[in-house]
Amino acid sequence: MDFKNANELLTLCEEQSISISEVMRNREIIIGECPAKEVDQKMARVLEIMKEAARSPIEKPIRSMGGLIGGEAQKLAQHSASGQGLCGELLEKAITYAMATLETNASMGLIVASPTAGSAGIVPGLLLAFQEVYHFSDKEIQQVLFNAGAVGYLAMRNATVAGAVGGCQAEVGVASAMAASAAVELMGGTPKQCLDAASTVLMNMLGLVCDPVGGLVEYPCQNRNAAGVANALIAAEMSLASHSSFLLMKCSRRCTKSENDFPLNYERQH
Repeated sequence: MDFKNANELLTLCEEQSISISEVMRNREIIIGECPAKEVDQKMARVLEIMKEAARSPIEKPIRSMGGLIGGEAQKLAQHSASGQGLCGELLEKAITYAMATLETNASMGLIVASPTAGSAGIVPGLLLAFQEVYHFSDKEIQQVLFNAGAVGYLAMRNATVAGAVGGCQAEVGVASAMAASAAVELMGGTPKQCLDAASTVLMNMLGLVCDPVGGLVEYPCQNRNAAGVANALIAAEMSLASHSSFLLMKCSRRCTKSENDFPLNYERQH
């Protein structure tokens, strides 16, 4: 049930007539030697943590350990509630939840690294916004989190998700690709459309370096999580409209080449 690249993942989906999330869930059960019930319980706990991390700073803002961020998510929520928002309900919620999660992380709260702490707001930000706007159940969100995990797994196996190695394109870029792919499946897209969306995201963020102020995972990391959910939503929209993209593996290889080309003064900031 394992897969080494995007082509193999698509082949598994086609041969078994199942979604990316089902392939990844089956992989966790078989390779992880874990009962299906336990796998589902673990993912339910993941979603529970994501919800708390995305919502608590909106109600009770906490200043980050480095003092660079804190309260931004609440301001965004208030701006949206005032009716003056520019982006529409879905994206406004996604941006707010993404930035809130980074506040939780920067104040030593509990988050889900998806795939890293510095990019932890993007997957929950977008999926929780989809859940609220389109009324998806917890079970449906939990299922597509396996889809996001599959994309993250491909990035880990074929490139990197570490900002200290591959720049912010590896952290925020991959997180956005995970979110885009999961969103496409959630909205009824095919496995290929999911990977098209992920590929589009990676190409859009190619070359983004890691340049945190003071070496802290606070600023501009929080802002980039907001930009990441917007990028993911754009890519998902394009893919669902049948816009094709280069296959994910080609994008991963291009990202790896870009990582190797980064000047030394940019690539290892963490």
